[in-house]
Amino acid sequence: MRVVFMGTPDFSVPTLTEIVSAGHEVVAVYTRAPKPAGRGQAERKSPVHETAEAFGIPVFTPRSLKGETEQAQFASLGAEVAVVVAYGLILPKAVLDAPEYGCLNLHGSLLPRWRGAAPIQRAIMAGDSQTGIVVMQMDEGLDTGAMGPTEIIPIAPDMTAGELHDQMMRVGADLMGRALAALERGSLDFTPQPNSGETYAAKIDKAEARIDFAKSSEEVHNLVRGLSPFPGAWFEMELGGKTVRIKALRSSIAEGIGQPGALLGDNLVIACGNGAIRLTQVQREGKGMMDAATFLRGAGPLPAKVS
Repeated sequence: MRVVFMGTPDFSVPTLTEIVSAGHEVVAVYTRAPKPAGRGQAERKSPVHETAEAFGIPVFTPRSLKGETEQAQFASLGAEVAVVVAYGLILPKAVLDAPEYGCLNLHGSLLPRWRGAAPIQRAIMAGDSQTGIVVMQMDEGLDTGAMGPTEIIPIAPDMTAGELHDQMMRVGADLMGRALAALERGSLDFTPQPNSGETYAAKIDKAEARIDFAKSSEEVHNLVRGLSPFPGAWFEMELGGKTVRIKALRSSIAEGIGQPGALLGDNLVIACGNGAIRLTQVQREGKGMMDAATFLRGAGPLPAKVS
């Protein structure tokens, strides 16, 4: 099929690779414009941009698709279908309607639960036991389009957002590949989303990342794994006479009772409002991630409580 691919981060790359490998004609790739990054603030191309160039596919990086010039350029590509995976720009109606078969989006949740920007993190933070990935026919709403092929993905009790992200991008690439094959055969079907059960996966706010140990151990554990590896749930600890910020990257539910924030013993078990949590992987401010044992060897005397 004649395809336009629209995506930006690492999550999008396996799907682009799958489409190319399946023999579809990817006539253009749309991705976010390069951004300054690193110490030298040199402009860095997105992972999708670099992948497209490696395949020899023309790349477009408009700041917006709302203008007539950009919409005319998109329409001139004559795509049969557009595939959208974490692109990052709003698609106006003129773009949605330009391809013969419209725009197919790969969304990381079991719609209508977790419509919006952060479905992977929100599912874990809410303690969901399963999620999924769906091929959706895009419309002008926020993730409100009809649903096509779907894969259910269990969420293990200690699974992090990073682990779920990596599983989803592999499963999603295969799912979109199968969807395009069905579309080519004329057998791709869509079902309207249910009229109830919708939830909104808002973008993660920086203020949410600070751990409140007054919450239950389950809530703290879900926050830690839902924000791991990025941006990382964090707390503060007095070490060597200084207040140090520490990211909690991996945890488990532990036994113990105490005032919220109290250190229970010397193995990074911290009391919560109900129960306790054991931190098994952390990152001290200015250092790399490390397991709890490595952290404790270099931390020196521990305070009675963290905040």
